[in-house]
Amino acid sequence: MGGAALNPDAPWTTPEAEWRRDVERVRAGRRLAPDRWPDGARCAFALSFDCDHETFELGAGRAAIGRLAWGEFGRRAGLPRVLATLTRHDVRATMFLPAVAGLIDPGAVAALTGPGHEVGVHGWIHENNSKLDRDTERELMIRARDALREMTGTEPVGHRAANWDLSANTVELVAELGFAYDSSLMADDTCYELLSDGTPTGVVEIPVDWVRDDAVYLLFNRDPPTRPWTPPEAVFDIFRREFDAAFDEGGLCQLVMHPFVIGYRSRIWILDELIAHAKSRGAVWFPTHAELAAWVTSDAAYA
Repeated sequence: MGGAALNPDAPWTTPEAEWRRDVERVRAGRRLAPDRWPDGARCAFALSFDCDHETFELGAGRAAIGRLAWGEFGRRAGLPRVLATLTRHDVRATMFLPAVAGLIDPGAVAALTGPGHEVGVHGWIHENNSKLDRDTERELMIRARDALREMTGTEPVGHRAANWDLSANTVELVAELGFAYDSSLMADDTCYELLSDGTPTGVVEIPVDWVRDDAVYLLFNRDPPTRPWTPPEAVFDIFRREFDAAFDEGGLCQLVMHPFVIGYRSRIWILDELIAHAKSRGAVWFPTHAELAAWVTSDAAYA
């Protein structure tokens, strides 16, 4: 995910100063694990959806008609099912949207913002940041942020790198451009402050992980060749166990889902039953990622 070793064929020859520099470029700083959650909730359950749609194909520099239609399914069928489920449970979530996915169908963006869901930056066209030079990455980040602001009428405060592929410059740019949080890294299962070259950035990391991502278990892809290998019942069980452990600890459970993955008739029940199960355990806070980042940096969250 960016910052590749300088000696990929013989990494043991890398001088200590160089591997230390690479390791320290982006690190987890202070843990942001609140002593309490709002309104007496036992834990926080932060749901996010990567609304890649057609940019899942376009961002890879391809335009296969069939794969574009697959992305369109996410907007036409998958996303309405996701939104209907969230509305039924009166739960808000964070939607990470590549700007081009919004520009293709601006009307679909209104469906996200109308119920009060947050929209976060997810690249311009779902590009791989780790392949970009700093100036290009910065320009695309600004273009994406500005386009989403224009479409939603709200300044985006959150960033998620497409495919969680970061360059050595991504975190520095997220801080420079004033984002409140990033949600692309995996150094903890609770929030933490990002360090850039050892310096606190003030940016909250809301960590993701492949184990809490629906695409790992359910995505079909020809290139690279992957096949769904996990039954929906098993995916529900993994996600439920992640939530139950977070609830028992009084911590955070964060999930990543995709409308063109979770939004099928045979899978949307996973989201429905997860929310119902979470509510059955007791008091649970369902924040947007922006609300979560604001809470974990507030004085009210700590005794």
